[in-house]
Amino acid sequence: MKLNKIFKHSATNVAIVTALSLGLAACGGDINLESNVDNSVGDTVVTNPSPTTPTTPDEVLPGKANSALSTQVSAALGFDVQIQVLDTRITESTTLVANDSNGNAVMYALSGGVDVGGLSANKQARGVDDVVLTIEPGTVIFGQSGNDYLVIHRDAKIMAEGTKTSPIIMTSLQDVQGETTDSGQWGGLVILGNAPSNKCPTDGSDCALQVEGVGEGAVFGGTDWEDDSGALKYLVVKYAGYEIAPDNELNGITFGGVGSGTSVDYIQVHSNADDGVEFFGGAVNAKHLVLTGNKDDSVDWDNGYKGMLQHIYIEHANNSGEANRAIEADNDGSDPSKEPQSNPIISNMTIIGNNFDTADKDSEGIYLREGTAAKIFNTVITGPSEMGECLEFEAGITVDNANSGKIVMENVIMACEGENFKDSTSFDMEAWFSAESSNSISSSILISESGVPDSGSPLIAANAGQDVANTQNAFFDTTDYVGALNGTDDWRQGWAFGFGGGVVTATAESEAEGCPTGTTPITPIDGVTTTCQLTGEITNDLTLTANNLYALNGPVFIGEDKANSATLTIEPGTTIYGRSGGDYLVISRDSAIEANGTATNPITFTSSEDIAQGVTGSGQWGGVVILGNAKSNKCPSDGSDCALQVEGVAEGGVFGGTDDEDSSGTLRYVVVKHAGYEIAPDNELNGITFGGVGSGTTVEYIQVHENADDGVEFFGGTVNAKYVVLTGNKDDSVDWDNGYRGNLQYVLVKHADNDGEANRAIEADNDGSTPDKEPQSNPTIANMTIIGNGFDTPDKASEGIYLREGTKAQLHNFVVTGTSGMGECLELEGGSSTVTTDQAINGDTVISNSVFACDENFKDSKATDGTVLLDAEDWVLNQNDDNSTAENMGTVLNGIFTIDTTTPKDFTGNAFFDNANHIGAVTEGNNWTSGWTVGLE
Repeated sequence: MKLNKIFKHSATNVAIVTALSLGLAACGGDINLESNVDNSVGDTVVTNPSPTTPTTPDEVLPGKANSALSTQVSAALGFDVQIQVLDTRITESTTLVANDSNGNAVMYALSGGVDVGGLSANKQARGVDDVVLTIEPGTVIFGQSGNDYLVIHRDAKIMAEGTKTSPIIMTSLQDVQGETTDSGQWGGLVILGNAPSNKCPTDGSDCALQVEGVGEGAVFGGTDWEDDSGALKYLVVKYAGYEIAPDNELNGITFGGVGSGTSVDYIQVHSNADDGVEFFGGAVNAKHLVLTGNKDDSVDWDNGYKGMLQHIYIEHANNSGEANRAIEADNDGSDPSKEPQSNPIISNMTIIGNNFDTADKDSEGIYLREGTAAKIFNTVITGPSEMGECLEFEAGITVDNANSGKIVMENVIMACEGENFKDSTSFDMEAWFSAESSNSISSSILISESGVPDSGSPLIAANAGQDVANTQNAFFDTTDYVGALNGTDDWRQGWAFGFGGGVVTATAESEAEGCPTGTTPITPIDGVTTTCQLTGEITNDLTLTANNLYALNGPVFIGEDKANSATLTIEPGTTIYGRSGGDYLVISRDSAIEANGTATNPITFTSSEDIAQGVTGSGQWGGVVILGNAKSNKCPSDGSDCALQVEGVAEGGVFGGTDDEDSSGTLRYVVVKHAGYEIAPDNELNGITFGGVGSGTTVEYIQVHENADDGVEFFGGTVNAKYVVLTGNKDDSVDWDNGYRGNLQYVLVKHADNDGEANRAIEADNDGSTPDKEPQSNPTIANMTIIGNGFDTPDKASEGIYLREGTKAQLHNFVVTGTSGMGECLELEGGSSTVTTDQAINGDTVISNSVFACDENFKDSKATDGTVLLDAEDWVLNQNDDNSTAENMGTVLNGIFTIDTTTPKDFTGNAFFDNANHIGAVTEGNNWTSGWTVGLE
């Protein structure tokens, strides 16, 4: 069987599902192949090479072979997989392999509760000793219902040690088959040990506490704090969890009385129906926990838990998905001061809530209750304004613990936009928190959507965090920052789901389908098309072919800065997408992009929502950044090397130099949609950012549509562009500064329909502190149409052209108009600096052969005392040539097409500019926007 194509449901699939149902029913398993849930983002990549020869007949694999399920999964994945069903107690040490002896892929299906060790069929005693379940790197285990789960009993061990490149995945059948995924599609992982719990008998008799959510006989507890239940490393658990009844549920991973001899490092629980991880007593420690999109609490502890946790990243679901508390912590509900008392130590934790809010529960931060103690260090809690309280202690013993020093919080930053603190009876939460001088409340922590601190973030400022390894316990790594991430080393990347890892796929088959070397195949986002992922720095030439989809995973740099340079070639018709504001493409200095689309096959950069035919909007991914060696007036004036950090991009994204003719490649017939991300005011990702890009670069037939910030921005440089469409962008459509001196012709700006958010069609600067700084911004623009709308708020409005901070400009053949309610259509900066207006008066800034048809065509420039520095109407109509005004938009445009008959400027002899026979960007007789743009219907 060789399946080289990936396909969706067909008549063949129905027959296979029927056979599968009958086959597993004989094994006592539950079959549930229906789902109505939503897809998650992210991709842990497990590579399974395609087989070349059948499994050796004499080879014995754990479990029972199931040919029907093997056929179904193989068909869905597009490569051959042998499925082994695990449906009985494991009483001998067993190894689950990712591939058989011939290299064929093997996966394991849980059918019902699968016990490792524990009670045998005929003996009510402590379990079978020394049973070890070893799981090899890259192994995939899946369940099909909430009744399918894995239990590691007392005295048994699990040795599930994946690697960064080959994590172990425990997930649902739906996920394996590329179908719709959601929480609760299978049970979860339960580990039971011999460590104490305060639920154990106080008379010293044997402790055997029934764990929640699983069958009778799954018990935990004892007297050995250092008990060893094995090791979990690079393990991803997805779409699990099952609530049998209130307070009786399966978590993603349940730790019942697990001792400190157990090793837990690099684990993730994603989209669990109940808690992500829960600790029932015990003292197990853990590092590098990723807890994303879980529907109840992310971390839950109770009944005497005394472990240590470090490097914890908690993110509630995107798009207001169901969530509750990041931490819900208890000691004992009936006897809150009961010993041993819950008292974990936690350091370097990031909590990002969302705006989920219902009558029953909402997204919250930390809630300590029922007598727990805790020590929490180097932690940040943040979330949107609709998020619930971010820190709360229950009245009574828990508050007493806070007042007596049993609860400690140091180097903690509260940054919730809504309710940072919720008081308890007679307890001022904020006052208690602020009494510790190392704690702080912040309104701007400067982190990305995925929790990575910006270079200016207070989380990574000097001495932001404390060295818990020195002050608390040697278990902790030495750190000097707050939160889970230090801004440079993202330990989640490459293995965790949503961070470049955790997707079941096949390298060999995807290469055959066309994934180029240098990319990684991931689960097809549309269920059909081969999808290849770009990650990190790409230092070899790479061609993206049009037969695949391509996903950006985090910042993707083509080449290093002026080293290990590479060229990214993109074929016509290719689509590249991102999944969050942290996904963007950067072309480094001395590297290049060759994106040559056509009018019938443009190249598209867009969002995963757009690919999946979901709800689209601005800000759904980052954008495109091109960095070059041309001049900027921010470069050192002494001639030393120029390396200016560009806005919105990770450290090392630098531009600038001395070569105004520098080439960064070609953009031709390229559409960028639904991008843009504002990290902080004045630090944002635009649709396309040009940083110090030289005139050797070719830019023509480009569009930026529905960007969250500016459409295009030019930071210095001399790059020229023709045939530019900018539609529905939420801030400025064209922005330049710091010495931009390029040429632009045929530029169409159309603000959003239905008076959607917008600002200026052009916002233009030279330098804010030294307005006449050289080289001075002075682009030449011809044949531009600006169509504003009625968007108007106290903060910003739809406007036309605003020249400021010392820029010059040569503007010709403009049509500036808009619907009723649009703001001013031309303004030059006034205030304390007169550089911009003086240049206009002196003729250094020019506008000609243009028409204005707005409610407010011109806004005068005034000094701070109200004195008029420039009468804008007089300057345009009387001090420049061939300009006029018209009554309204209908007198100058028919849709986007120019109907005004103003004579255009003659550009005879200019090597760049065409001698157009019209003003404005486009006419009905020469509609160069047709066939490749969006949003102009």
